[in-house]
Amino acid sequence: MKKLILLFLFISFQFTKAQTPQKLNSSEIFENIQKLNFLGSVLYLAAHPDDENTRLISYFSNKLHARTAYLSLTRGDGGQNLIGPEIRELLGVIRTEELLAARKIDGGEQFFTRANDFGYSKTPQETLEIWNDEEVMRDVIKTIRKFQPDVIINRFDHRTPGTTHGHHTTSAMLSVEAFDEAANKNVYPEQLENVTTWQPKRLFFNTSWWFYGSQEKFDEADKSNFLTYDIGTYYPVKGISNSEIASVSRSQHKSQGFGNTSERGKSTEYIELIKGSYPENGNIFEGINTTWSRVKGGKKIGKVLKEVEENYDFEHPDKSLPQLMEAYQLIQKLDDKHWRKFKTEEISEIIAACAGLYLEANTSTEFATKNSTIEINLEATNRSSATIQLEGISFSNINKEIAINSALTNNDPFYKNISAEIPKNINYTNPYWLNEPSSLGMYTVTDKSLIGLPETPAPIQAEFVLKIDGKNISFKRDLVYKTNDPVKGEVFKPLAIVPEVSVALENSTLIFKDNQPKKVTVKVTAYKKDLEGNLSLNIPENWQVNPKNFEIKFKQKGASQSFTFTLTPPENDEEAFINPVFTDGDETFTQEVNVINYDHIPQQTVMLPAKTKVIKLNIQKKGNNIAYIQGAGDVVPESLQAIGYNVEVMEASEITSAKLKNFDAVVIGIRAYNTQQDLVYKQPILFDYVENGGTMVVQYNTTRGLKTQNLAPYSIHVSRDRVTDEFSKVNFLAEKHPVLNSPNQITHNDFDGWVQERGLYFPDEWSEEFTPILGMKDKGEEELKGSLLIAEYGKGYYVYTGLSFFREFPAGVSGAYKLFANILSLGK
Repeated sequence: MKKLILLFLFISFQFTKAQTPQKLNSSEIFENIQKLNFLGSVLYLAAHPDDENTRLISYFSNKLHARTAYLSLTRGDGGQNLIGPEIRELLGVIRTEELLAARKIDGGEQFFTRANDFGYSKTPQETLEIWNDEEVMRDVIKTIRKFQPDVIINRFDHRTPGTTHGHHTTSAMLSVEAFDEAANKNVYPEQLENVTTWQPKRLFFNTSWWFYGSQEKFDEADKSNFLTYDIGTYYPVKGISNSEIASVSRSQHKSQGFGNTSERGKSTEYIELIKGSYPENGNIFEGINTTWSRVKGGKKIGKVLKEVEENYDFEHPDKSLPQLMEAYQLIQKLDDKHWRKFKTEEISEIIAACAGLYLEANTSTEFATKNSTIEINLEATNRSSATIQLEGISFSNINKEIAINSALTNNDPFYKNISAEIPKNINYTNPYWLNEPSSLGMYTVTDKSLIGLPETPAPIQAEFVLKIDGKNISFKRDLVYKTNDPVKGEVFKPLAIVPEVSVALENSTLIFKDNQPKKVTVKVTAYKKDLEGNLSLNIPENWQVNPKNFEIKFKQKGASQSFTFTLTPPENDEEAFINPVFTDGDETFTQEVNVINYDHIPQQTVMLPAKTKVIKLNIQKKGNNIAYIQGAGDVVPESLQAIGYNVEVMEASEITSAKLKNFDAVVIGIRAYNTQQDLVYKQPILFDYVENGGTMVVQYNTTRGLKTQNLAPYSIHVSRDRVTDEFSKVNFLAEKHPVLNSPNQITHNDFDGWVQERGLYFPDEWSEEFTPILGMKDKGEEELKGSLLIAEYGKGYYVYTGLSFFREFPAGVSGAYKLFANILSLGK
């Protein structure tokens, strides 16, 4: 009989730091045993990080004990970052890890395709013109065949193209097609070397009132084909409700500002049957064998594990070890590779937890290089009465194996320190999808075995080989960097294999507005001792650099120093790239090692080519001093400094009439009216500034969460209108307006080379005081005129723009710089 006496009163649902090794408590062990005894699976499928319904994922994982996963077609690279400066590839890495952090909380697993989030798309047709639809479908089918879901649930409706983000509808359309194609042996037959064909039993659409336009319409809808779930269920063993788990899971999307307040009580989710038979009893797994008897040879396993579940002792989990070891050995004999593999993983960790086993392999080296020697500290502790023998430990990728043959007695730790050499042929630590150049729509992955994985496997793993009650079993643990932080205490981080040296340029874009030379700073960081070599700058033919190179000697690992070159542009306007090159005589290094470090995700090491776009641009400007009010975060201030402006970045709370008198223009950062409550109270001061002759430039805001509707001194209404085609034709609606003529002549060529989109969240209504400057549209749509609106107010100018300057500046789009300089020069 389970010993639950007063236990529930003391159980708290804890979420450990992302890097900390998992240690299951007694109730969590019991829940994992329940999952071990359930052989049903659900795959939730959508387009981006944050599209997943954490409430349903948590419900299926924690209430039904089903193996549950989320397949996100993209990694969210095309969005914005509310917690730091990382965008594009680095943002995709952050959002990948945020999804993994969310899954650790709600109990799901995570998969991806190679699709690149290129930004907003209005239709699935546009999406599939940029994505390689054949390859994305290949990845979706591979995930289905690998995961073998009994049920697939789409976040979006495949029947309503054009009503939401094109990526959204595309995810559902691909899922509907893949539902049947995954079972066809003639579809991507090369996959069948590693996975088998698979036919899911049911496909659903996770609908809600939102898809019907209103709660009233949804209430009137025919729901005879729906299943409904109260996902607000309370879990006494956890001391928390499903909705609360889902809120904490959702809150891991911190780069998107998706912190969620917990809710308690009843809450209903709806799923609509799209394919397969309708389960009349409301059980999503009706007619699907979810017991061990569904696997050949599994009936005996099920009998043993059922007894484990029924007789589990919460105070002495180790009493279950003999039967768990019996079941473990039976699982190893299964012919079905799919069930054998992941059920082995499940039961192994349950056995380790029941034995109170703590296994760790750590090093005091955060970054290691090829051919270097590292010290590895090993620990194995048995905190149970079980008879356990540590036979030996081996390591992946470093060809190291040591025999131990030592008994692990109760609570008596085994420690050992060894040295190991990092081999020359080991791969650098890097997100695998960033190892090769990508296209606008797809990442390139040469190693097909990695496709679908959320992240690159750890470079080195330690495999602890043990005997428990005389039976062999092994456990794998990543080799990690471990240190003690004076504030945080014990800190774990992934070990990273990096090049001997990192070369990093200070700026992603460098603009020369005349023939005067500029300084180019290269930061060199040594990841080995006694680094010697030559640093040079690879430049285009018409440019000049001085000095030609630097001779570098670093004694200490971790040493870092910046070196400054003087770069002189050519006479004529030109755009090109420069990159630093470090050579030690044997090898050449051209990459920057980027370290992403946030508390809610494990530290990430990303290597990208170091390069800067250099632009010789005869750009003119009027005025010098710019006040920049921060919004959701961008690099616009640095970009304006690059073309010669003096920019002071300030918070909205710092705005005063006296302070604004010092500035020629005030620029409001992106989404500032979504994030800065203080701006609401500062509007009168800002409008007075304009009336007295200043220029105020407001960049885009989203319609959701506006702190005020009074964005301008005149009437203006922000909509969701946008132009996603960065190549769309731009019409000049007010050709003689100063903004298109002074101090720089703007031509249609200035809209060449824009990236990701033209702009977003354009106003769709405005008062007659505003002059629309530009017209643009996506294919098949009406022309939009709200991308750039300018109004004279008193002696000054008020400007509202949804043009995506925050994307164009980092990409070094010359025309964007010229147009923004003209905006800032209004009235000067």
